[in-house]
Amino acid sequence: MLDLKNPETLPVDAPVQIPRRPRRLRSSAALRESVAETHLRPANLIAPFFLKPGSGPAEPIGTLPGIARLSLDDFLREAERALNLGVRSLLLFGVLPEAHKDPLGLSAADPRGPVPGALRAARKAFGEAVVLYTDVCLCAHTSHGHCGVLKETPRGVRIDNDASLRGLAAMALVHAEAGADFVAPSDMMDGRVAYLRQALDQAGYSEVGILSYAVKYASAFYGPFREAAQSAPSFGDRASYQMDIRNRREALLEATLDEAEGADLLMVKPALAYLDILARLRPITHLPLVAYNVSGEYAMVKAAAQAGALEEARAVRETLTALKRAGADLIVSYHALEAVEKQWL
Repeated sequence: MLDLKNPETLPVDAPVQIPRRPRRLRSSAALRESVAETHLRPANLIAPFFLKPGSGPAEPIGTLPGIARLSLDDFLREAERALNLGVRSLLLFGVLPEAHKDPLGLSAADPRGPVPGALRAARKAFGEAVVLYTDVCLCAHTSHGHCGVLKETPRGVRIDNDASLRGLAAMALVHAEAGADFVAPSDMMDGRVAYLRQALDQAGYSEVGILSYAVKYASAFYGPFREAAQSAPSFGDRASYQMDIRNRREALLEATLDEAEGADLLMVKPALAYLDILARLRPITHLPLVAYNVSGEYAMVKAAAQAGALEEARAVRETLTALKRAGADLIVSYHALEAVEKQWL
């Protein structure tokens, strides 16, 4: 009878038949590196920036440690830092004071706004060494904080999908004129990719691409972003236009529609809770896929690391690698510059 506490009773002399030994390929760091299936490089990362109008010091964002709203001068310094680290792709968000907002979000198409100004300055300073993406959405520009124009209906106040497209197109055209490589509509209005593609082409900006937030769920993980962009809705929620978290087939439909409408890249947002969506989407499209490692995901890692609950470097590397392994070609992450600078990749 075997006695697990007594090694002498164990059949140590019996031949062991193990035809395959996967551990052979893990025996040294050099060997593990040589057979790794997934590789993450700085060029795979997109660094997001929040831009405020005027000058003045950076404004730290309490729920996003290490991230701040930046004036133009600070942004240019951070952009140069990103390029020096090999992070060549930047995603720009504008932040405006309440006095500049109105129900229609007209300031979104102001060529003097913080995003157009940053585009012109970055293009002048860095030329084509940088890839500039701009968020296209009305939420940071409307007084009500929703992503489109509101209308009264028999069922109450609703988003006017088609009327909102005009404001989004006006915003995209201003960004294109200022030097954007890609406009990134994040509003989730139906038909907006086709509408923006037509508007850009007719205005002579056929070379400006569209990164579509094709699969954007109504998520709890956006909280810190809404503080950063000062874009929380003043009433209700965004469940009527952002996706239901329970749906998977709908995500594939949204992505398929946006590809057919002319999107150049497709995004899944958030990232970590939707790895299954990334993995399901990868085989059905030849377009590059972008995963947005959103503010709440970033904040959770920072809080856990600060509490001593996990090792931040390993957690960030594991997170970003998981997104790449699931099918993402590019990853928007607030960790981007720190991860490269501290050699966490």
